[in-house]
Amino acid sequence: MDGSLILFNLLNPPVLFFFLGMIAVFTKSDLEIPTPLPKLFSLYLLIAIGFKGGHELAESGINLKIGITLLAAIVMAALVPIYTFFILRTKLDQYNAAAIAATYGSISAVTFITASSFLEKLHITYGGHMVAALALMESPAIIVGIVLVKIFAQTQGELSTIAGLPSNKYKYASSVVELEKSFTRSSKEYIVNPSVTTKKEDFNWGQVLQEAFLNASVFLLVGSLIIGILTGEEGWHKLEPFTQGIFYGALTFFLLDMGLVAAKRIRDLKKTGSFLIGFSVIIPVVNALIGIAIAKVLNFEEGNALLFAVLCASASYIAVPAAMRMTVPEANPSLYVSMALALTFPFNIIVGIPLYLEIIKHLFI
Repeated sequence: MDGSLILFNLLNPPVLFFFLGMIAVFTKSDLEIPTPLPKLFSLYLLIAIGFKGGHELAESGINLKIGITLLAAIVMAALVPIYTFFILRTKLDQYNAAAIAATYGSISAVTFITASSFLEKLHITYGGHMVAALALMESPAIIVGIVLVKIFAQTQGELSTIAGLPSNKYKYASSVVELEKSFTRSSKEYIVNPSVTTKKEDFNWGQVLQEAFLNASVFLLVGSLIIGILTGEEGWHKLEPFTQGIFYGALTFFLLDMGLVAAKRIRDLKKTGSFLIGFSVIIPVVNALIGIAIAKVLNFEEGNALLFAVLCASASYIAVPAAMRMTVPEANPSLYVSMALALTFPFNIIVGIPLYLEIIKHLFI
């Protein structure tokens, strides 16, 4: 592998600020970012990337090749949770296996944005339809994960068990308390009632589908994409200073916060054991290689191939955890959130993105 690509990626200011955030935690600096700001910048990034994708789609139009690309994205989002579920089942119960599989079947918008920034720095073009692929890949994994639980759950009384993790429901409830501050939705209903499995009786497919297809990130991304298509060139020029002029500044600030959060999550990895730590690094590479093979067969351009590989390789730490907490409370969030955020995310933005591009260059040129 060409080490210069990794060095090139590392010297990208947003990536360096990600490390600065991690260093702040490791050195016990009192650096803190007020809670509303990361939320504001995440909303901004979704608007900017969605609007840009809509503008580029309006420029290029929608043809058969784009349709096939979007179909391939949906297939991969549904396929990844299935085979990863069976790998995870060799060590975990069905609840944790399904939650982690759904996490790795879905995508990370921030990883995608970092990869698109990397491509722009290298002056490699990519299609706006890849933003549509990003939006389409977020939800299918949630549905597949829940279906897997439905199929493989044997008894409602069974609780999550994994070596090194709390073995009874009261201890499990305590572990959820520790994670309470990390999520936007309350999990008190599962903490107050020690029998977390009774919530299965309230299972509601309508809520699941709403969480999968209408969660804030998907809604805003798809909405911005449609607005970008409808407003065309005139809308693009009007919003360009907002959607492009401050884009890298917002991304830099957001990654600084991500560095703080990821470093705080590293301590949770002690609970996962070597199997899940290895899974967090190996599976993204496997998924990326499958994505690159599909991109090669479908004759993707270089930039589109990298973004497709990154989408296949990334893991969700926002939409899927929110959905899994509601629908699969037996799964332990400290596993799938910590793996996605503290290992897979930094691996992809530091090593994965340049590694996948290097492979694509060897295969496509």
